[in-house]
Amino acid sequence: MNGFMSEFQRLAVWVLPVLFAITLHEVAHGWTAEKLGDKTARQLGRITLNPVRHIDPVGTILVPLLLFFSSGLIFGWAKPVPVTWENLRRPKRDMALVAVAGPGANLLMAVAWALLAKTAAELPVFSPSVAQGLVLMGLAGLQIKIVLMVLNLLPLPPLDGSRIVSGVLPPGPERAYARIEPYGIVILLVLMVSGVLGKLLIPPVLAIMRAIAQILGIA
Repeated sequence: MNGFMSEFQRLAVWVLPVLFAITLHEVAHGWTAEKLGDKTARQLGRITLNPVRHIDPVGTILVPLLLFFSSGLIFGWAKPVPVTWENLRRPKRDMALVAVAGPGANLLMAVAWALLAKTAAELPVFSPSVAQGLVLMGLAGLQIKIVLMVLNLLPLPPLDGSRIVSGVLPPGPERAYARIEPYGIVILLVLMVSGVLGKLLIPPVLAIMRAIAQILGIA
């Protein structure tokens, strides 16, 4: 029973940061696209902080729960925000900017969660139990946001990093690069299961987390 409660409590600490991560990441894509001329996401009700509008039953619920209870980690994804590239003022450049917006939002959220952890730990405005819960949630939020940021910047279609790469490639190589996209999720899952993905992500994730901690003065 104690072990179950421990797992349940850890899951509770991670749920809110994960929901914020996927929601604001997708909202950032849609909001940026709207500012650049495409209102598709707005018309479909996707520029909203309501997480229900962004939930993918498999990527947001099933996969994260299976991973959490099998390995203690959480990984998942939301429904992608649709972007009609023809509506963008400068489609090639603007698609890259829309892609950058998601990881950029993750970085801002990481700083916000780190500040929450620092505030809860240092200011005597919460009871010890509440403060401990907020610190754990803040640290979980920091970790989740940086992992998602680095992951999404990988140049593997359909991740955001591939959209950025496409934005700087000439037409011929861009078309050849786009042919990888149907196999992108399979490649990503193979990298994850083989452990290669973790080896790629861990060094930059730890480096960015340390940099944020040093800037904010978090021990």
